[in-house]
Amino acid sequence: MQVSRGAIRLHLSEHHGDGTPGSAVFIDMTGLDAFHAELKAKGSRAGIEPGPNPRMRVLRLWDPFGSQLRFAETSARAEDKPPAGYSTPPG
Repeated sequence: MQVSRGAIRLHLSEHHGDGTPGSAVFIDMTGLDAFHAELKAKGSRAGIEPGPNPRMRVLRLWDPFGSQLRFAETSARAEDKPPAGYSTPPG
């Protein structure tokens, strides 16, 4: 099964060993402020916080099993450039 939003695709699995409660998924994206506003309009209390480096901001969502979706945007990604240390798929 898959959940999609724009270019982001999250493949879901119920197979044993594919993931455990308390896991975290990191999703690199652009448009974090608009996504946050949309979630807030739907009643979410999630907020945007600083990421592990000064150019990154993160919005965290938790599922009922304690797993996290971490939506992150770096200023380089917002400028449509890959952040330092990221690889890009061959063109």
